[in-house]
Amino acid sequence: MQTLMIEKPEGELRRGWTTGACAAAAAKSAFAGWVTGQFRDPVAITLPGGQQPAFALALQMRLEDGAEAGIVKDAGDDPDVTHGATVIARVGPAPAGSGIVFRAGDGVGTVTLPGLPLAVGEPAINPIPRQMIAQALAEIQAEIGGPRDVVVTLSIPGGEAIARKTMNPRLGIVGGLSILGTTGIVIPFSCAAWIHSIHRGIDVARATGLKHVAGATGATSEAAIAALHGLPEQALIDMGDFAGGMLKYLRQHPVQRVTVAGGFAKMVKLGQGMLDLHSRAGPVDFAWLSDRIREAGGAEAMAAWVPQANTALEVLQRAQGAGLPLADIVAQHAWRSAARMLGVEVELEIAVFDRDGRLVARTPFRRVG
Repeated sequence: MQTLMIEKPEGELRRGWTTGACAAAAAKSAFAGWVTGQFRDPVAITLPGGQQPAFALALQMRLEDGAEAGIVKDAGDDPDVTHGATVIARVGPAPAGSGIVFRAGDGVGTVTLPGLPLAVGEPAINPIPRQMIAQALAEIQAEIGGPRDVVVTLSIPGGEAIARKTMNPRLGIVGGLSILGTTGIVIPFSCAAWIHSIHRGIDVARATGLKHVAGATGATSEAAIAALHGLPEQALIDMGDFAGGMLKYLRQHPVQRVTVAGGFAKMVKLGQGMLDLHSRAGPVDFAWLSDRIREAGGAEAMAAWVPQANTALEVLQRAQGAGLPLADIVAQHAWRSAARMLGVEVELEIAVFDRDGRLVARTPFRRVG
């Protein structure tokens, strides 16, 4: 994951460019600098969708056996942790018949676990960025000639520190960031990087033989569910608010056991049938929660009060004071919502935690389907 979860600002938002697009442009300019001595600045590339943006160079340098060029990533108005990072491509000769050889330089990670779309030991340069770089090199080679067998080494100064803010360490990508992007364009607040990380986390868990994964809405519930089940790090999926994104992928790529864990308000939303648990997707439905008070055996006076409550937590605390199993009722409804989305034969559990990580409700594992 390389996107931070913050509130989306109002108004029209500016799009940006992926690390893959920046790497392709930097490689194209570096190749020109190596072969002709003249770097392309600005340098234009063709994206998978046919767009042809141009990028200004932040650095250029001829080397004894190649050249390198760098481009500062502009993520537009997206809260991407790699915004402002410099993506550097070094291009030089490779042995005859090698084609394009990709290497990870400083700040670009290396794959160490199976399950990703790259083999263990490969630099964390995803398949589409590799294709974009190959396309950019083909374009400049058609124009100026030059060798077809090249080594492309990508680096991002400071990338190893930035990567600690992403899911890369959990995915087994060590030493730095991934070079990402499927279109070359960053759409602000699309959260594509977060969803991508959820999918890759499931892939890694399956590939390493894990039978139980747990998706949590936040750090507190993640730590609590890991302790409850003794789960290793690779079994923990940083689901955030994207319950639907995780469950849909698990429907196509199932494991034996699935836990969905989160705070009470988030699980209320899941119980309501919401699959995006963020506030932008909708608030807690207090009328629905009022009906759950009745379902738990609460007095009509309490049920009538619920729509006046300030927060779902306030309702939970009032219900707990009255000895009502409200959290258990909510967990059962959340289980049904998650089960509908999964729709495959897996064992599903819902766990509800308070803000201190204490378990307040938990359904048993029950088979879906």
